[in-house]
Amino acid sequence: MNAESLAIPDVKLLTPARFHDARGFFSETWNAARFAAVGVPGPFIQDNHALSRGLGVVRGLHLQIGPNAQGKLVRVVRGAIWDVAVDVRRGSPTYGQSVGVELSAENGAQIWVPVGFLHGYCTLTEEAEVIYKVTAPYDKAAERGVIWNDPDLAVAWPIAAGDEILSDKDKLLPPLSAITESWFHV
Repeated sequence: MNAESLAIPDVKLLTPARFHDARGFFSETWNAARFAAVGVPGPFIQDNHALSRGLGVVRGLHLQIGPNAQGKLVRVVRGAIWDVAVDVRRGSPTYGQSVGVELSAENGAQIWVPVGFLHGYCTLTEEAEVIYKVTAPYDKAAERGVIWNDPDLAVAWPIAAGDEILSDKDKLLPPLSAITESWFHV
């Protein structure tokens, strides 16, 4: 497995080995001991699977706080996405900074998004299927989010403004500058 630290400490790009033959390939996409050795601790308690239809579908930027704060291990099994992690850990030297990577079924790469990071992605293909493991269960009361195109975050999204496809809920998310101390409490 290839493991690469990204520009923000603790966020990792991982590419498990693929063993090819005439039938296709085999890849071990999760191994607790191997992933822990490169800084992806788990344990994971839930898998999520999302299908997005349409080029430019944006999901995010989301996180959960409190006892159900989630770390996420994200991969794509069909199509391609631009995946983004934004540091919102209070007191972090990289607070408000983001990293983005392309994840695709073809490249087999995965991103580890630790607790304390907003997460989101944008589809780069007409259809994309994303599977991600999380370290805590879904908790509606712990959900938080920041608007995907917050100019203060300056996320390098690969789509032009106006070409995005958002949920009604994501259209109403606040900018990071509107976040107060109360946002971090369930």
